Amino acid sequence: MAKYIILDTETTGTDESDRVIQLGYMVLGGKEVEVHNEFCSADVPINFAAMEVHGITPEMIEGKQKCVEIPAYKRLLELNTPENYMIIHNAPFDLKMLEKEGFEIVMKVIDTLRVAKHIFEDEEAHRLQYFRYKMELYKEEQKEADALGIEVKAHDAIGDVLVLKLFLTKLRKAVKEKFPGENPVEKMVNLTNTPILVKTFRFGKYRGKTLEEVAREDAGYLRWMLGNMENLDDDMRYSINYYLDN
Repeated sequence: MAKYIILDTETTGTDESDRVIQLGYMVLGGKEVEVHNEFCSADVPINFAAMEVHGITPEMIEGKQKCVEIPAYKRLLELNTPENYMIIHNAPFDLKMLEKEGFEIVMKVIDTLRVAKHIFEDEEAHRLQYFRYKMELYKEEQKEADALGIEVKAHDAIGDVLVLKLFLTKLRKAVKEKFPGENPVEKMVNLTNTPILVKTFRFGKYRGKTLEEVAREDAGYLRWMLGNMENLDDDMRYSINYYLDN
């Protein structure tokens, strides 16, 4: 029977040198929900911007094992088989962080962030905390947390996993409604691997204008973005190239 691993990490930061300092995930698909939530140490200091977000201080990971040594990581390796599913909100970030710890994904991947962008394309944001409030998941999470013995905290790995579990139920239903007759889980895998065509700028000097308009009127700016903005996500890069080519 396939297992579904809903996962989140907390890290020392977001740069190339940063590492995992908390690994939290749930395993669904068996008789009981399996919960893993562990801190681990890293050779990289936690930067203050990251500390401000997740609240993990150096004292909290002092003396902890390295990520590859903790039981949660070792169990994740056991679960990393082709029939299982890894479910993450903004999967590229967490998977890249896990790669630094020697973890090479074999499971099928569902990126709920990208799926949400496909399904709820008109939403003003697609962050997990946005949906937590928009969909009133916060009203359900304490009951769920009590049942699983989890403490709910914003931007905590296992707390975010709990919210993601609730969001996944809503997302799966929305996928099923939009694509009737298709297996919603496999459709989410498919959507994860399907680039999103971004239509409108939500930032910068052309905020509110369509990429198609800017491609006609100021193609040089789009080319500048491709060459100079390292933080552009894959979907925006795909979309800029699409409109420039067309």
